[in-house]
Amino acid sequence: MTSKSAVGNQISDGQRAYEEWRDTFLADPDHRRVFEEEAAKKDLWLQLVDARLEAGLTQGQMAQRLGGSQAQIARIEKRGYDAYTLSKLRRYVQALGDRFQLTVVVTKRPTVSTS
Repeated sequence: MTSKSAVGNQISDGQRAYEEWRDTFLADPDHRRVFEEEAAKKDLWLQLVDARLEAGLTQGQMAQRLGGSQAQIARIEKRGYDAYTLSKLRRYVQALGDRFQLTVVVTKRPTVSTS
């Protein structure tokens, strides 16, 4: 039988090992770029789902507002979907109602020292 203390130490050790791996992984600019792209995709689909639910709409109701099918809405809201166009996102957000807006932010990437 493993004590709670031993389990807690294993979790702490695992957390520490993960953080060291993560920091090393993200120190590589190529790894960081891919990670940030994937994180942005994740955030977008989840924001769309959250906004639709906040608007009190089902996927079927959203499809009616957009003149499409429930399957199309499910695809747009699917984790990992990345074929968004600005036009499609504008229409989606407009269909949510006046309480919602689409904001696109372009930021300058921090420069990475090569020394």
